[in-house]
This record gives sequence, C-alpha cells and structure tokens, in this order.
Amino acid sequence: MSLESVRRHLSEAAPDLEVLETPESSATVELAAAAHGVEPAQIAKTLSFRLKDDVFLVVARGDARLDNKKAKAAFGGKVKMLGLEEVEEITGHPVGGVCPFGLANPLKIYCDVSLKDFGEVIPAAGATNAAVRISPERMAEITGATWVDVCQDRTE
Repeated sequence: MSLESVRRHLSEAAPDLEVLETPESSATVELAAAAHGVEPAQIAKTLSFRLKDDVFLVVARGDARLDNKKAKAAFGGKVKMLGLEEVEEITGHPVGGVCPFGLANPLKIYCDVSLKDFGEVIPAAGATNAAVRISPERMAEITGATWVDVCQDRTE
C-alpha cells in the first residue's frame, strides 16, 4: 500500500518521475547505492524525528550524520529519532522505504543542505526495493520541504 501511496502522490505532483523498482533490497544506504550504481552519499535518506508532540522528517545525503547542536538550534529543542515500530505507523512506509512522498499523515519535511552537493539524489519510494531519481530542489518543492543545515560537516 505504501508504494501505491507514493505512486499516487507522484502522479499528481510529478507525473514525469518514474518509480524505480529493483529485484534486490535497497533498504539501507549501502544496498540502495549498490542497486542504483551510485555512491552512498547520493542516496537521500529520510529520518523520522520527534520533538515534544511534533513528528517530522529530515531528508539528508546518505553519508550524513545529524549534528545534535545544529538540530537543537534549528528545531528549538533536542530531537529524538522515532522508534522502529512508530515509523511505519506514522509515515505509512516501512523502515527502509521511508520517503517524503505519499505519507499516511501530514508531516513537516525538512531537507538538509547536504543534498545540494548533488544534481540528482535517490530517495526511497515507499518500499524496501523502490526509489526515484530527482533533483534535491525539486524534491523539496513537491514535498513542501524547508531547507535546514542540521548535519555534521563532512570534514568533522
């Protein structure tokens, strides 16, 4: 069902985008990079967070790590990752297929500036073997995402 909600969302928001399904799993950054023939950094991973009663998503490059200080400054408090059991319930997507498209519940979406290192990124598409190729700017545009700088600098 999750893959279908992504297809529906993209058919309305970006009908030219194709959902790419692979025979093998792309549920981790490393598996997705291998399945799509790109470096892990080019995979756009979607992380699910909670701050008090708010749940939101952060999409970042595959090799990025959250910087707790930057996140606290950007979001106004200490964020906590959702538990695995909560992720699918809230997003409608299975862990390994979470993406900012076709969500079961309206969630605030943020894109980390680290994505802008690439002309094209590959986020999941609602299943552990599905993804799309999209520019970071277009992904932010069609999901209503806000740009933030919440990941560690790669020189750290």
